[in-house]
Amino acid sequence: MTARIAVVGTGYVGLTTGACLSHLGHDVVCLDVDAEKVEKLRSGHVPILEEGLDRLVEEGLHTSKLAFTTDVAAAVRGSEFVFLCLPTPQADDGSADLSFVEKACGQISDHLDAGAVVINKSTVPVGTTQLVADALGRPDVEVVSNPEFLRQGTAVHDFLNPDRIVIGARDRSVALRVASLYLELGAPWVVTDPPSAELIKYVANSFLATKLSFVNSVAAVSEAVGADVEDVIRGVGHDRRIGHAFLQPGPGWGGSCLPKDTSALAHIADSAGYEFGLLRSAMQVNDAQFGRIVGKAEDLVGDLNGKRVAVWGLTFKANTDDLRDSPALRIIDRLLARGAEVRAFDPGIGPDRSVAEGIEVVDDMFAATRGAEVLMVLTEWGEFRRADIEQLKESLASPNVVDARNLLDHTAMERNGFSVRAVGRS
Repeated sequence: MTARIAVVGTGYVGLTTGACLSHLGHDVVCLDVDAEKVEKLRSGHVPILEEGLDRLVEEGLHTSKLAFTTDVAAAVRGSEFVFLCLPTPQADDGSADLSFVEKACGQISDHLDAGAVVINKSTVPVGTTQLVADALGRPDVEVVSNPEFLRQGTAVHDFLNPDRIVIGARDRSVALRVASLYLELGAPWVVTDPPSAELIKYVANSFLATKLSFVNSVAAVSEAVGADVEDVIRGVGHDRRIGHAFLQPGPGWGGSCLPKDTSALAHIADSAGYEFGLLRSAMQVNDAQFGRIVGKAEDLVGDLNGKRVAVWGLTFKANTDDLRDSPALRIIDRLLARGAEVRAFDPGIGPDRSVAEGIEVVDDMFAATRGAEVLMVLTEWGEFRRADIEQLKESLASPNVVDARNLLDHTAMERNGFSVRAVGRS
């Protein structure tokens, strides 16, 4: 089956969704209000770092299966399915801000064909399917929840190799129409009602965040009792009820999804009259983890005021250029507050990109470490693992390293005179 599809929004979710659906053979038009961005996309320029996405966009443009426009009517009219892939930023009270979604509904409502299906793809709170239906004011149009489960850095792979496809609809026949778009992927379907589908995404991300906070707490205990958290994790992860995924300690969790979604789920629970203490504790543990990583630098060099600190890694994870809610930036904020001078390098962030006030960004990892009292490894880029130890030692003013990702060969470094602080190792 080949369908005509409109995708509203060309951000991280929208662009990946549009490119992948066109790759599956559908005719896709991606709509965005940013004319300059649309022109760049028409020429094949992909504005985000995401493995394989540029190739799929180029493929879609070449086969004419993928197009980009700022014209609402041209995108929406004649489309059987309209995906809403819009920002839902966190409001001050922790809830999701749906103003972008509501605005888009007002723009597309008059152009929808009778019988079209509008699909919420972005992460939205329980009740948004009904909110969208009310905002559209089109009883002849169905609204469905079809949440995305894309990890930045592997979004294309995740879309084309999903663990499951979740579809929440009031009418099962409509859900099956949406499911037919993904037939080629061969993934299991979870067909349910809209509120359940909306909650699934929040629960999934909140569970992963809680798991990460748990393992960082285990790392703290391991340090206190002289255990090696990597061995503890290996022993625990072989239990099939637990598994190894998301059991890697680190500097804390962040990014565009986990902080926002945990806050939103806590707000949903509060609004429903339930105090989700476990989730709020996971959020508190995460906030404390940023301070614990800074404390490791202080253990090595003492008072940070006036000290030069080198940072490897600014993005919230490797293989992306996304800085949103990055643990690295949260840690750097604390370094700067203590008077440290921070010079940073990240393979995904050029020195011409504005990051944050007080951070000097350079284009070489050893330019970052030159003359620094301590190096802090905050993102798990592979090239940091392969860094030349002798060159690093020559570059640093003092051979001190805080490896917040447990990425480096600590035995080799200590043999070469480094003082190393890791996570979960005494």
